[in-house]
Amino acid sequence: MKHFTYRTLPELRLDAERLGARHVLFEENPEAVRAILARPVSVGGLRVGNSIAIHPMEGCDGTLDGRPDELVWRRYQRFGRGGAKLIWFEATAVSSEGRANMRQLWIHEKNAGDFARLLEMTLRVHREEFGASDDLLAPLQLTHSGRYSVPRPIIVYHNPLIDRKSATPPDYPVITDDELERLEDQYVDAARLALEAGFRAIDIKVTHGYLLSELLGAKTRDGRYGGSLENRTRFIRNVFGKMRAEFGGRLMPCMRLGCFDGIPYLTDPATGLGAPMEHPIPYPYGFGVDARDPLRENLAEVKQAIASFRRSGLELLNVSLGCPYYNPHVGRPFEKPDEGNYEPPEHPLAGVDRHFRIAGELQRAFPELPMVGTGYSWLQRFSVNAAARNISDGNIRFFGLGRAALAYPDLPRDVLASGEIDERRVCKTLTFCTFLMRQKNHPLGQFPTGCPPFDKEGYGLIMKQARESKRSCS
Repeated sequence: MKHFTYRTLPELRLDAERLGARHVLFEENPEAVRAILARPVSVGGLRVGNSIAIHPMEGCDGTLDGRPDELVWRRYQRFGRGGAKLIWFEATAVSSEGRANMRQLWIHEKNAGDFARLLEMTLRVHREEFGASDDLLAPLQLTHSGRYSVPRPIIVYHNPLIDRKSATPPDYPVITDDELERLEDQYVDAARLALEAGFRAIDIKVTHGYLLSELLGAKTRDGRYGGSLENRTRFIRNVFGKMRAEFGGRLMPCMRLGCFDGIPYLTDPATGLGAPMEHPIPYPYGFGVDARDPLRENLAEVKQAIASFRRSGLELLNVSLGCPYYNPHVGRPFEKPDEGNYEPPEHPLAGVDRHFRIAGELQRAFPELPMVGTGYSWLQRFSVNAAARNISDGNIRFFGLGRAALAYPDLPRDVLASGEIDERRVCKTLTFCTFLMRQKNHPLGQFPTGCPPFDKEGYGLIMKQARESKRSCS
């Protein structure tokens, strides 16, 4: 079903009102949009040059030993020239066994120099275009993919719904406390390499169902990393503490945090729509969920966790929701599902409203902690109007571009020039990028992902090869 049929901003605004998406509001004056998004933001003592951020958009296109390959270099060159002053470098594994695919970036002693050159190139092309890069912040996101690692999943606890969705046997072993403690040191080792490569900020990835995100929801886990919120946040606080002890103030702690897990969905065979899996009440799993109604958020624990991370040194938070592996409509409201997935069970405006509602509540609760907002792509050319309104109302500090940055990397430049963007170039949330990410029948074990409709030069042939490969395996 086609939802986005809006020709004008008033049409979209009226539909948001009709659907009860009361947190989806817009700044309609292009000059005000331009001026608001051009505002600098103070982050940990650094003056970031504007209010636009590029989310950590993984390309699944590194080498088998974790180095950035040709398409990685191309992507960051485009981001560097695009005009955003916060470029969040994509998920980079801290160990080989923590990669989500065989081509995920992975930083280690033998390739740290490649990351240094990638960062230097990004800063250099940004200086060439905009005269300076000292007001550009570029955190490197460190990750361990946990349950979604290849070839061997590493799980924190057993949630029977997620186990079913991910085909995890109920007797599959969970990572031990001692293994988690050793993994803390791997994060610190990776952070040291990033610092040596020139990065001045590190993101600890805690979203999308990966290991640290799953750890925050491990209410039924025993031991010193499970059960109480203090135990479930222990790993992250320990990593921040060890980083501070080793690096002092030379490395800014950042985080992309999944603030509402939700529950897994399956496709309803009668309608093709996503349907929540049958679940117990109270719901004893997850983070940010209301135990009495896990389809809705409860942010009490989220706020407690953010407060503890803030005390541990957190300087910048990127607000994320959901898990692409089991409820993709929550994290990425879409117009069309990726092949084989369910149709959205709600109007995408409801998903956008959820993003804005949760991010707004958290930013207002922590006004001194700058946050990056998510969930804008489905609004297409009107995303910049919504972002400007959220920033001007104090509901967020940065407008985060995810899929839209792959389709239209110089969107920041355009909106900062005119307060408007080119409708012909903007992401339509058709999920071709997700389709490519899910294709594994490639000589290197993973097809690269990007935006075939709007970047045919980079991904047109790749999309054709992926479709042919999928057909040959059917």
